[in-house]
Amino acid sequence: DFRGKRISGSELNRQMGWEPIALQSKEGLALLNGTQFMCALGLWCLVQAHRLADQADMICALSLDAYDGRTEPFTKEVHQIRPHAGQAPSAALVKKYLEGSELAQRQKEHVQDPYSFRCAPQVHGATRDCIEYVSRVMTTEMNSATDNPTIFPALDKIISAGNFHGQPLALALDFLAIAVAELGSISERRINQLVLGKRGLPPFLVARPGLNSGFMIPQYTAASIVSRNKQLCTPCCVDSIDSSQAQEDHVSMGANSALKCYTVVNNVRQVLAIELFNASQALEFRRPSRTSARLEQLVSEFREHVPFIQDDTTMYPHMHKADNFLKNEWHFN
Repeated sequence: DFRGKRISGSELNRQMGWEPIALQSKEGLALLNGTQFMCALGLWCLVQAHRLADQADMICALSLDAYDGRTEPFTKEVHQIRPHAGQAPSAALVKKYLEGSELAQRQKEHVQDPYSFRCAPQVHGATRDCIEYVSRVMTTEMNSATDNPTIFPALDKIISAGNFHGQPLALALDFLAIAVAELGSISERRINQLVLGKRGLPPFLVARPGLNSGFMIPQYTAASIVSRNKQLCTPCCVDSIDSSQAQEDHVSMGANSALKCYTVVNNVRQVLAIELFNASQALEFRRPSRTSARLEQLVSEFREHVPFIQDDTTMYPHMHKADNFLKNEWHFN
């Protein structure tokens, strides 16, 4: 994509006045012989993971308010006494998104919320910690030489070595897939809490729940995706097998790790989209009370793509539009 449009490489060269690079001896192999594929795809996954972590915090805040949840678990002091790097920022973001919310300021009758709400900073924060670890690994890899053999002109040496081995990336991307999958796992639990008919919300978030199935199917869908992610999160890096007459007798399977992570990242975005769909629906049953200005803006923009559901309808188009909203229309920080 270039400036929001998909164009060919030759057309981009023409627009920018660039000439194709003429590869010299060994350069073509050098561009492919190391960890380039798993690194490139892993970087895409990493960028998306950062985005999903931010989206998860904001959508969690909306779900918390729609569920009539308590904000005390997000208090700064709670997270100062367990200072994992990602935990406090996640809690702070949820608190920030709820500033000025009428719903958050209401007197609560319940003492505590389910884990999927009050433990969100601990879960989301642990994912953020993993993302930072993977960022360091990927930054090192981007600035590394992974070809083989390795040529040292200044030393007048050619050394056949092992920098092409993808183990650092395979481990990191397996870890990233697991960490991102947990954003989807806890999100699906919040989705489920919203459709249970608790805290003054109607069962399945729809009027006349005995007549209408409401948001039953979106929760099924989210649960199915989360279950698929559990299967995908089996590490690829432990599955080495030899080839080339046992010369290549230990491999990282890092390309598989990257491909698996790519699928998990896309799956989790779909789960978060369903949570946004549910939370926006639930919020309407709290009217005339309002959430924060920031979250009202989110819901307003979401409503330009996905309507409030009054009666039973085919849910797939709405879930697809919700996913597209997170993928292409989301611009909140």
